[in-house]
Amino acid sequence: MRRRAELIDETRERIAAAAVRQHLSVGPSRTSIVSIAAAAGVTRPTVYRHFADMDEIFSACIAHWVSTNPQPDPGPWLAIEGFEARASRVLTDVYRWYDDVGYQLYPLYRDIESIPPAARPVAESWSDPLAGVILGQDLPAGRAGSRLRAVAMHLVRLLTWRSLVVDGGLSADEAAALGVRWLMAARDAG
Repeated sequence: MRRRAELIDETRERIAAAAVRQHLSVGPSRTSIVSIAAAAGVTRPTVYRHFADMDEIFSACIAHWVSTNPQPDPGPWLAIEGFEARASRVLTDVYRWYDDVGYQLYPLYRDIESIPPAARPVAESWSDPLAGVILGQDLPAGRAGSRLRAVAMHLVRLLTWRSLVVDGGLSADEAAALGVRWLMAARDAG
């Protein structure tokens, strides 16, 4: 029975890995149960024995991808005193991470409307907590705080990195430095 359970887990993991490959190569809009089954080397009914629907497959896909591509650890960032120094470190680390994984993630953002509704919030807002780390306790009250939070949230998003680095030709470090200047201008605009 233990071996059977191991085989079930291995098959489920193989299907999740195949879903990752499909989502990151052709994108969610062109991924089907049939294509996932073929990529995993299993039948369509086998996929359905392990996953009830695309929502479950997508959740397993995200979990599998995150386990092999963890985000930078925010722990060290929280210990950095000072808004500018903390923002610089967060943006530099995040943009360097995007240099490693951003090309893989782009099809998910391109095809966001094809992602199952239950999984869409994870794909759309996973980076939002990073903005909170940048801001720390330095968020001013009122409209100034709202403006600063909006800039921080914009800067930690994959599509911002893509615009600055892929489309704009900046290095991750140049993009991070520019982002810090934008944050400082937003903060100092009062």
